[in-house]
Amino acid sequence: MTKPADIRAKTDDQLKEQLGDLRKEQFNLRFQKASGQLENVARVRVVRRDIARIETVLGERRRKAAAPAAKA
Repeated sequence: MTKPADIRAKTDDQLKEQLGDLRKEQFNLRFQKASGQLENVARVRVVRRDIARIETVLGERRRKAAAPAAKA
């Protein structure tokens, strides 16, 4: 599980790369679950929540960047 403070300390590029890695892992976990080979079922939840955390931080940054442009 990634802490929100750790996520906020990373750059957008690092977060996008990590997001891609987590999405690949999520796909692989779904595939393992479907084929009955998934051993750590809790990992599915952890990955899903990490993806949500990263998307939340990226969304906050996008809104923050767009806010000054809207005022101008």
